[in-house]
Order: sequence, then C-alpha cells, then structure tokens
Amino acid sequence: MRVLVTGGAGFIGSALVRHLIAETGHAVLNLDKLTYAATLSSLDAVADNPRYRFVRGDICDAALLAELFDRFDPDIVTHLAAESHVDRSIDGPGAFVQTNVVGTFTLLAAACSHWRRLPPDRRTRFRFHHISTDEVFGSLGPTGYFTERSAYDPRSPYSASKAAADHLVRAWHHTYGLPVLVTNCSNNYGPFHFPEKMIPLMIIKGLAGEALPVYGRGDNIRDWLHVEDHVRALTRVFEAGLPGETYAIGGNAERRNLEVVEAICDGLDRLCPRPDGHPRRQQIRFVADRPGHDQRYAIDAGKIRSQLGWCPRESFDSGLERTIRWYLDNASWWRSIQAGGYAGARLGLVGAAP
Repeated sequence: MRVLVTGGAGFIGSALVRHLIAETGHAVLNLDKLTYAATLSSLDAVADNPRYRFVRGDICDAALLAELFDRFDPDIVTHLAAESHVDRSIDGPGAFVQTNVVGTFTLLAAACSHWRRLPPDRRTRFRFHHISTDEVFGSLGPTGYFTERSAYDPRSPYSASKAAADHLVRAWHHTYGLPVLVTNCSNNYGPFHFPEKMIPLMIIKGLAGEALPVYGRGDNIRDWLHVEDHVRALTRVFEAGLPGETYAIGGNAERRNLEVVEAICDGLDRLCPRPDGHPRRQQIRFVADRPGHDQRYAIDAGKIRSQLGWCPRESFDSGLERTIRWYLDNASWWRSIQAGGYAGARLGLVGAAP
C-alpha cells in the first residue's frame, strides 16, 4: 500500500517510517514541516530506499495537500503531525490550536476529497488513521484505567487541542463516511526522542553531572510504552482495524516519575559510572510542579490485544536499558540538537496563556 505519514520526522513518526520500510512492503511519503523537534537524521537509515520519499510542508497548507494526494495517491493516511509538548503548550497554546486543530481539519478535508475520487474497491480499503494520546482523558485516581469508552476531560492546552482533533476525525466518519481509525497511546520512550522529554532529558543531564529536576514530589504516574512496540501497534491498526473504531495502546508499565528517574540513574551508574564514583541519584532535585499536572495515566489495552493480536514485546526494564544504551552510543545525535539551540532549559512555568 501507499502510506502518507504526517509528522514522519518526529519521534513516533520517524519510528513508524523506519518500521514500515524495514518490516513491510509499503511505500511511504513522509510529510513534515520540520519544526524544532523534527530531525531528518532519525531517518538516515531509510533515506535512500526507493519506497521512501520526504516532502517538507505544513498540514495547514491545503494547496500542498491537494497536490500530494493527487500525486502520491495514498491508500492510508497516518496522521502524527502535531505540537506535542505539554510544557510548551502552557507557554504558547496558539501553535497547538493551529497545528493540532486547524491542521487536522485541513488534512481531513483533503483526505475526504481524495477518498471520494477513488474507485469502489480502493475506497473500501482506504483508511485515515489519527494517532492521539491518553492525555485527552484527563487524570485518573489511584485505581482504574483509560479505555476506548473513557470520557474526555483534557487539562492542558496540548491535550485540549488533541481532544478537538479526535472529535473532528470522528465527525468526518459519522457525517461524511470517511473510514477513520483513532488510537490513543500512553507515554512513549525510546531512541531518537527529542531531549526536552523526560527520559532523554534525564539521561543527558545525568551524563553531564547536572541536577535532575523532578516535578513536585515525583509521585505522578505514567504508563510507559516503547516506541517500537507502539509503531507495531499502529501498523496493525491501519492494516486490520475496523473503520470507525478506536484502539487504546498502552505498555502495561506504570511507574511514578521519581521511580523512572531513579531507574535512569541506576542504569547510567551501571553502564557509564560517574568519574567520581558517586551515585547519580544524588543529582535528583525536586522543583515546582507543572501547572495542572495530571496525577495518573494508565491504559487498558485489552481491545487491541484481543481483536488485533498485538501486545508489547518490551518490558519497561528492558526497554529503558535499550534506550539508555542508545543514548550512550549515539551522543552525536543529541549533541547536534543541543548545538542547535535546545540545552535542556525548563519550559511551562507561566501557568497561564499569554
């Protein structure tokens, strides 16, 4: 099939592109605006493959989308292009509304026009797959799990913009008949993760001997999903999922934030000890909490397990060790990002929209 991937130079998008080229026979067109968190170097392994093509562009550009749909003629759209960092959404929510809401609308309009022009057999097979987040469901208490039936309760500008996009996608299915799929995933981690995110940030700061900032008391809980497990799930969904359905994707790996940082410290101490021999847990510092910080996320992935046969291959311990080793072995990748301007400064301290 021909798969149009939006945001394919981002963290999850690039992992999906690498997976599709390495593990399937699909052709891939990667459309990415190349904002600050996108890195084409994460696609070096597939850049010369004849089944892969990259176009720099914005999903808000309706004329460009019309041209690409006409020229590439996709069977599948996997929509990952998004502003995705909660702290940045606190400082500057406008970009999140523009990309995540207006951009999704523009892409839906282009996809719907394309789908209507397809011959009947290809119309039946076409899918618009929207990749979303568990953050649209708000915050859980100490028990229970998010499922495909969870009510929406977004708490940040980021999660509100993704919730709006989810609703637009489902509206295009119910109103216009567009065959859509929606997936909501838990927190991803793994190689090529932009250093502003918690796990790579802690690895890099831990190596540098810097303070490791933990929000609040570090008791917020997240369900961690290795990105390679996630992209296997995404592929399974757009190849075999039923139009109109939603699938929740989680790693069954709940950890308190402090536990994650402590595990990173211990892994670094084992694989790359500090020159002075001191444990890196001594570098942990508690800082002011994020405004509106959700307490707990956790996903029940029973539906995708039972209906589509997917389950994660990585435990959190095995996946985190692989991730630490990758950052140790690929320092040139993240150092080039630091050289380009992001040096690990904290974001999202404003607490109110400007």
